[in-house]
Amino acid sequence: MAFIRKKERSKERFSLLLLDLEEYYFEQHTAYQLTTRCSSQNSAPCKFRGSFKVCSKSVIFEPEDASQPILKIPLKDCRRIEATEDNERNPFTESKPPCISMESRQVYLIKDGNVVAPYKIERSDQDILFQLEISRKTEDVVQTLLQLHRASCLDKLGDQTAMIAANLQSRLARTSFDKNSFQSVSELPHMECEAEMISPLVTNPGHVCITDQNLYFQPLNGYPDSAVQIRLHSVRRIYKRRHGLRPLGLEVFCSETDLCSDIYLKFYHTKDRDELYYYIATFLENHMAEHTAESYMLQWQKGHISNYQYLLHLNNLADRSVNDLSQYPVFPWVISDYSSPRLDLMNPATFRDFSKPIGALNTERLERLLARYRDMPDPRFMYGSHYSSPGYVLFYLVRVAPEHMLCLQNGRYDHADRMFNSIAETWKNCLEGATDFKELIPEFYGKDSSFLQNELNLNLGKRQGGCCVGDVVLPPWAADAEDFLEKLRSALETQYVSEHLHEWIDLVFGYKQKGSEAIAAHNVFHPLTYEGGIDCDSIEDPDQKIAMLTQILEFGQTPRQLFTTAHPQRITPRFHNVSTATTSSSELSPLSPSEDSSFEDLTEESKKMAWSNMSKLSLQSSHKIHKEAVTGIAVTCSGSAIFTTSQDSTLKMFSRDTNALQRSVSFSNMALSSCLMLPEDQTVVCSSWDNNVYFYSVAFGRRQDTLMGHDDAISQMCWKDDQLYTASWDSTVKVWRCVAADVNSNKRSQFELLAEFEHDAGVNCIAVSPAGTLLASGTKDGILSIWDIGSLSPLHQLNCHSGKIHQMAFSPDSRHILSVGEDSSLKVTDVQTGMLISTVPAEEEQRCFCWDGNTVISGGQSGDLRVWDLLSSKVTQKLPAHTGAVTVMWMSEQCSTVITGGEDKQIMLWKPQY
Repeated sequence: MAFIRKKERSKERFSLLLLDLEEYYFEQHTAYQLTTRCSSQNSAPCKFRGSFKVCSKSVIFEPEDASQPILKIPLKDCRRIEATEDNERNPFTESKPPCISMESRQVYLIKDGNVVAPYKIERSDQDILFQLEISRKTEDVVQTLLQLHRASCLDKLGDQTAMIAANLQSRLARTSFDKNSFQSVSELPHMECEAEMISPLVTNPGHVCITDQNLYFQPLNGYPDSAVQIRLHSVRRIYKRRHGLRPLGLEVFCSETDLCSDIYLKFYHTKDRDELYYYIATFLENHMAEHTAESYMLQWQKGHISNYQYLLHLNNLADRSVNDLSQYPVFPWVISDYSSPRLDLMNPATFRDFSKPIGALNTERLERLLARYRDMPDPRFMYGSHYSSPGYVLFYLVRVAPEHMLCLQNGRYDHADRMFNSIAETWKNCLEGATDFKELIPEFYGKDSSFLQNELNLNLGKRQGGCCVGDVVLPPWAADAEDFLEKLRSALETQYVSEHLHEWIDLVFGYKQKGSEAIAAHNVFHPLTYEGGIDCDSIEDPDQKIAMLTQILEFGQTPRQLFTTAHPQRITPRFHNVSTATTSSSELSPLSPSEDSSFEDLTEESKKMAWSNMSKLSLQSSHKIHKEAVTGIAVTCSGSAIFTTSQDSTLKMFSRDTNALQRSVSFSNMALSSCLMLPEDQTVVCSSWDNNVYFYSVAFGRRQDTLMGHDDAISQMCWKDDQLYTASWDSTVKVWRCVAADVNSNKRSQFELLAEFEHDAGVNCIAVSPAGTLLASGTKDGILSIWDIGSLSPLHQLNCHSGKIHQMAFSPDSRHILSVGEDSSLKVTDVQTGMLISTVPAEEEQRCFCWDGNTVISGGQSGDLRVWDLLSSKVTQKLPAHTGAVTVMWMSEQCSTVITGGEDKQIMLWKPQY
């Protein structure tokens, strides 16, 4: 699941989840437990070697022998803690090394037989002996335990917390960040401070250090690693977070597709959090876009991102994090039919009413709740429980996160009949239960179905009927768990949901969340669940403050309000993206506020005018600058410099100002196959038949970097949103992290391989959709594939051409793909369905083209240019151009200039005449 780390520490039985909530793990010592309870028949004492862990409220002993249980001794239950050298108690050595003697009223036995199960509790007075391997530390450890024991025995919870906090701060003050953890001696530290690393139900104090290259966190206890390192140039997103109702959190993501962050930090002072945030933001200012709810709303409205992706973005902006179970991302119940043998997604009755909260879906229950609400003194609320809380999250995830459930519920599972046993039962209880108003979590719309199956063979108890709790019982219309999730994903993206999802957003993130609109919508929860509902810092009594915070965190929190006016409905006719359960890089780059401005309208009008006059294309000039066929064209934004590649292995720069060739450079003796210009016009990227990609610095006039990316010739490249896509005859398309700002700054770049798409034949051409969410590839054997970049999965594959595909391109609205191939035809494919919807035969093989979705200008094998009207499937104009095949075509963003290159070694510049 999202918060279960990819790097599982499978050999470690201990985890911080064995601690109580808000408990700290301070230090560990190698030690021996001395006991007379041995597996053998003789009564001679035994000793088990293991790790003796000192925590703020308990001592935990983890034996090396995995068959032995982990011992947890609550300090509050200890009658006596002392160091002893009594030989009668310790008959093992003549030197009488000191032991730690702990007399306790109860001891927890955890993972007995190395099985995750409810904790066993031995409730009897017993004397437990431990012998440290380094015996000289015994007295210091005993004094630490006595101090923590005094704290745990204080009458008031506030006093206990204050004394433990003082102990923690003293430990932090006595230590500092160890700079031996720096990855480079040249690193320059910017700031250091204390913080806590947060994961679900766990907090781990330590030291933070940020340098000009890395962000580091060193846990005070050295667990689970001595240091966590985040490379600053790999950070993709950072967010300020509310933690414990206070503005102290910071979450850092190095991925744009992962729900779980790379690190979540809680600081002790807001100013430390803010300084770190702004330092990273300044460092990454060329990499990061401003993420706002409004910008994502525009993308969603226009169909650039799916319903699933939009909900993830809103949760993220509303302080929901998978690292904080009290603020876990919330998703809606979508389906209301869990009894039919077949799921009908065309029937509106299949779906829940999105205009009402869960508590208002059942009219009879709502009337009872309203009657109580009317008789209630202020502050009044309609629902006594929330739709999202730590208990609800783990209710769904207990089969994959049993240790989290045991941590939350003091070592116990819930009663078997109250477990997540059945989808239909859970939905029924949400409709009829007096206190059950829970919504769903993102996992229900993901692709990992393990949370629905008891793959760990956990003993979750027996129900009243005698049957054991096993896999979740699915609706009749689901063949299996994977099919169930797939159908939920499909349901979430249906037209009905797209047309009504804004109503649910109004309730959870929008203007119906609070105030009179919430009352009218029957959407009023306990005041403590809302941001700003109470100022904990104003509560002077420590016990009252802690109790209040505990109540809020356990009860659940309402998301931060993102919209204060009614959320607009989605525009459904236009199709931009078919991904339903993934997020990709461009989807996290919001549209700018100028997206709908008059400037764009003028730009679109100028493009339309240019295309309407494309049949009046006029040759401006021609220049023979290469010794072999031209393969690539890239032009600066001003249009003053034209860069071209050729099979003669050279990259050349032609100046339109001087009308002359200015530069010529060769990277190897192999042909160059394509080129492109990175933003800011500082770097030209060239692909080669020698399997490499070369980066040429325009300012310095030399090669500045090389990417050795494939096992055969690279045929074509695309660049979008700091990602470089390379197609190769080795039958792969690879996606590389290629940050333009880093490349343009002329420093060596780390080209991280993000994805690899496998094909059955050499890939000859590729195209990326305008939104950057979809990739199309064409092979030497005529197969056209459409890929979801976010999930790295193929959406459609079809036998498109009867020979090599020369070029393909998405339409501006991403609804269609045009391709040309060796079979002398132009073919249009529908992106959403993967259907071939149009085939236009040509007199000869067309090698390259540009199009606006309706009109096409193409270059043919004979050297002529043709202008096509796809609706009529006719050529409207034929223009003589090159004396050999037209091999490459480039068009300016305003569609006002066309440049062609051919086998005749020439480039030709064209303009439409108005």
